[in-house]
Amino acid sequence: MANVAKYSAVKDEELVRRITEEHQTALFDVLYERYHKKVADKSFSLLKNKELSRDAVQAIFIRAFERLAGFRGEAAFSSWLYTITYNYCIDFLRKQKQLHYPEWNSLQDLPEIIDEAYEDFEAFDEELFIRLLDEIHPEEKALLMMKYHDNISIRDIGIALRISESAAKMRLKRARARLLFLYQEVNKQAPQE
Repeated sequence: MANVAKYSAVKDEELVRRITEEHQTALFDVLYERYHKKVADKSFSLLKNKELSRDAVQAIFIRAFERLAGFRGEAAFSSWLYTITYNYCIDFLRKQKQLHYPEWNSLQDLPEIIDEAYEDFEAFDEELFIRLLDEIHPEEKALLMMKYHDNISIRDIGIALRISESAAKMRLKRARARLLFLYQEVNKQAPQE
């Protein structure tokens, strides 16, 4: 087991290099300590179950370790790891709940015309924003979190969800529109002061 404090100043990419090229596999503990809380939070936000999230974290880190040699450093290690996290959780939900996004999307009411001029999600009330995120499809939630919370590129989002870049862009646009629609609906119902 690596002394985590000893490596606190070592960058993720250097740790990955030492693990993959110098076979210092114990250094993976450092990466685990840095990211397990965030991976657990992301997993729970999608799976909504502590036990499932705990199991997911273990599976995600095992998957990350197994694929570490494939990390090319084109994006930050954290983005690469979060992509694995979202991919794992979406796959789990698809298998467990048979959540097929295209079918779900076709059954949901979303007006064709949404005023997307107001897309400043940071201006949303945080509590309301989180509640609304829980009302949309997990894939849409993952898309929005990947793009706006974790700054993952459209290309990497497409790879994570196993869809093309253009499909990722379209789904992201639809997810933003759905969230904006829900936000506008809640504001219509809110009592005016």
